[in-house]
Amino acid sequence: MALMVLALAASATVEPQTRPAQTPPTAGHVTVYRKATCGCCGKWVDHLKAAGFEVTVHVVDNVDTTPGRDRVPASLRSCHTGTVGRYAIEGHIPADVVKDLLKKRPDVDGIAVPGMPAGSPGMESPNPVKYEVIAFDKQGRTSTFAWR
Repeated sequence: MALMVLALAASATVEPQTRPAQTPPTAGHVTVYRKATCGCCGKWVDHLKAAGFEVTVHVVDNVDTTPGRDRVPASLRSCHTGTVGRYAIEGHIPADVVKDLLKKRPDVDGIAVPGMPAGSPGMESPNPVKYEVIAFDKQGRTSTFAWR
C-alpha cells in the first residue's frame, strides 16, 4: 500500500500557482487643490495621471485657503496647488520634473511654476515659451530647479 501511495504521489502533476496581476508601481501620489472653473488645472491633472501619478483632486472655491498653500511664496503662486510626498508643488510643473524632485529629494520645501506659461502642461500652445521651475525653502529663498 505504501508503494501505491508513493507511486500516486510521484505521478501527480503539480500545477504552478498563479498570482494575481500586480498593478504597476505609480510615480507617487499627488494631492491637488483647484477651482472648478479652471480647465487648465484639469488638463494638468490628466498630464500627471498619464505619467503614472495617482492624483486626488479637491475642487475648492478658494485655492488660497487650502492646506499647505501658505508654504508657497506669494510671488510663485499659480492657479492650483498641491503636495507630493513632503513637497509642496505649485502650478503647471511637468510630470518629469515632479519625478526628478522625488528622485533627488533636495532639501527644499517645494517647487513651482509661477503664472501660466504657454507650453507648460495644461497650457499647451503652438507658441510655447521657455519657463523656469523654481525651488523654494521654508524661509522663502528660491533657486532654479529646472528650465523647460
